[in-house]
Formats: sequence, C-alpha cells, structure tokens
Amino acid sequence: MGFMNRVFLSLGSNINREHNLPAAVQLLQARVPVIAVSAVYETAPSGLKDQPNFFNAAVLIETALQAEAIKDQLIADVETALKRERQEDKNAPRTIDIDIAFLNDTVLEYIPADGRPRQIPDPDLLRMVHAIVPIAELAPDMHHPLTDERLEAIAARLLAESDRKGIW
Repeated sequence: MGFMNRVFLSLGSNINREHNLPAAVQLLQARVPVIAVSAVYETAPSGLKDQPNFFNAAVLIETALQAEAIKDQLIADVETALKRERQEDKNAPRTIDIDIAFLNDTVLEYIPADGRPRQIPDPDLLRMVHAIVPIAELAPDMHHPLTDERLEAIAARLLAESDRKGIW
C-alpha cells in the first residue's frame, strides 16, 4: 500500500437531502476508507436564494488518488449515482455536491475533466460558513495552509461575521 492522502470533502444537498446526503457518505464508504464524518448542518442557500435550504457535512477519507482522479472518478461516481445534474447556474438546487476541501496540507490548482480549474484548499473555506464549520468540527486544530489559522478559529470568525441566526 503506497502513500495515502488524507482528504477532506465538503458535501451538500438540497434535493431530497434527507436521503442524498447519507447516501453519498455510504457510496464513499463503499469506495474508500472514510475516517470521520461530521454532523449534518442545515444552511441557507448562497447565490440563488429561492430554493430549499441545504444539508451540509464533511468527511475525511484516505485515498492514494490525486486531486484530478478524486474529482473525475470518486466524486463523479458518487454524484452520478445520485443523479447530480449540472445547471447553468452553479448555485442551482442539487441532489449532491461534493468538493475537495483539503488534500493533506497542500496548496495547488488542478484541472479536472470539465476543464474548470479548481483550487485546494477550497477558497470557500475562508469565506463560507457552510464550508468551514463541518470540517472544523472534524479537525479543529488543523492549520489552514495559506493563512496558518486553526480551522476552529476560521469557523468562529465566519460564524461571528454571519448576520444570520439559526440557519446560516
């Protein structure tokens, strides 16, 4: 067994979310070792506001795959199995959305099969409560490789800046 990457994935669903979020975790577990799963958080949509609230969670997995293969094989398999349909508006409702939040403590840009460059760590971790809070729950003392802040501190700051009460 070669070197295993520790990968944090962000999951979100607002179509049949009670089914699709746990189903995504089960589909991941069938493919790779899942080390930890966060609690589920209900969050308000960003961007396109007129849609159902999301359920968000994070998982920590181990895999020998690199970023492109994680996105194009592992994530694509799970999103396809749960009938993810990509809309013109990237903030449109979805059965499941899975993003690579962290890949070890590396900082990189990669280009998956869809040709749209992605960054690791996911830039949303520094600006979106729904992205950072579930991951900070799993790894509160982990340091963000770009800012060197503890994830728990980033989550606390974004929560404090959030003007929403209850569902953020």
